[in-house]
Amino acid sequence: MGLELLIATVMVLATVSVHGAGLLVLARLLAHRERRRSEQRINPLSFEGALTASALALGLMALHAVEIWLYAAVFMMVGAIAELRDAVYFSTISYATIGYTDTAVDPDWRLFGAIEGVNGTLLMGWSVAFFVTVMTRFLPTPHPRRHDPT
Repeated sequence: MGLELLIATVMVLATVSVHGAGLLVLARLLAHRERRRSEQRINPLSFEGALTASALALGLMALHAVEIWLYAAVFMMVGAIAELRDAVYFSTISYATIGYTDTAVDPDWRLFGAIEGVNGTLLMGWSVAFFVTVMTRFLPTPHPRRHDPT
């Protein structure tokens, strides 16, 4: 169990680092795009707003895919799962906390799969928070109501 927890800890640190770096890259790309525009915000219902939101969603999906494949590679390297397809499948359902079955993984590595689920939940939550934060930038700034002193 000690080796399993050590490898799980290394994977959590690695995936959090990958995710943080990926979000930083996405944020810088968005900031670069905003600098090229005028002070006007993007209308979320415009073609540009839809394109930006879609690109951001695809970027986040790519980050999650990298992290899932990293876990799948570790499952194969430690001999917990023999086939690549089974490793990617098990990693995906663990990461997304769907958890259909754990029969594909060696019983000695089930805890590693469970920790992947906790890690995936945290990273997906981080992505949602990032996505919502970015999307709120698209909304026009409301004009403050003038207070009528009468």
